[in-house]
Amino acid sequence: MHQAPSTNPRLALIDLGTNTFHLLIVEIRPGQPPHELLRTKAGVRLGEGGISRGEIAEAPYARALHTLAGFKEEIELHQATTVRATATSAMRVTRNGPQLVQDIFAQTGIEVEVIGGEREAELIAAGIRRAVPLGQEKHLLVDIGGGSIEFIIADADTIYWKQSFEIGAQRLLDQFFPDPSGAFPPASLVAELEFLADALAPLTAAVAAHGPLAGLVGSSGSFDTFADLSVGQVRREADLPPATAIPLESFRQHFAQLLVLDHDQRVALPGMFPMRANMLVVAGVVIYFVLKTCDLTRITASAYALKEGLLAEMLAG
Repeated sequence: MHQAPSTNPRLALIDLGTNTFHLLIVEIRPGQPPHELLRTKAGVRLGEGGISRGEIAEAPYARALHTLAGFKEEIELHQATTVRATATSAMRVTRNGPQLVQDIFAQTGIEVEVIGGEREAELIAAGIRRAVPLGQEKHLLVDIGGGSIEFIIADADTIYWKQSFEIGAQRLLDQFFPDPSGAFPPASLVAELEFLADALAPLTAAVAAHGPLAGLVGSSGSFDTFADLSVGQVRREADLPPATAIPLESFRQHFAQLLVLDHDQRVALPGMFPMRANMLVVAGVVIYFVLKTCDLTRITASAYALKEGLLAEMLAG
């Protein structure tokens, strides 16, 4: 039995991140906010085993194609009439990223647009604004991806500064935590903090120029997981509220735990998404560094990011 075609346009938005692939399908109804039909994600780990060497390894390459085939089925099932797919760090910096774009199109008909870091930051900011009422106070918006990290200083109306850094969590994992079966070595914590102090010098200068800032708003899976840890359960993608406050003490407590637990103990934490048990350690160091360096005490996790920003742009355009 076939579903009757909808008279309203349906949009499918795909975000092909270095860690996670996201699919959002909405129906546009006159005079109403977009009606969400499907929100799903898949842990593809596109950067695993290769991004630090400038390539997408064979296994994640295959996972990417398999995931896009599944997304195509969902898009057809929900009868989406417009499909927009964007890819970020892993595909823009790897030698075989362009070949993967070609293979995705050949196998699924989905055209993937590989976007630059500045464009990625703009879309992330647009997505966060749909979830978090920034008001007239400047906030630091952060997206910790697997390949890159985007920082944006913005309020509800204006982006004052933005920059993308190719130092994402998979790269940090490769560099500072190559054997994540055990606990994070204290020397690695020191080394990562020293690395961030150097690599993120432009961020420190920007905060000095544009601060003080009202708080930190994070839009990546790392922030979702710290929010899940704060409530003690893994929340389903469809159940996430647009914004979740992460108590500062909760972050500090769980970050301290992550530094001393081994892999199996991290996985066992109530609220831990198993795929993030290793990467969350090095991502936590980034959050800790940013909170301390930028003198921030408020943390909010935004469930909306790049794909919601793309949707906002399409609706406005």
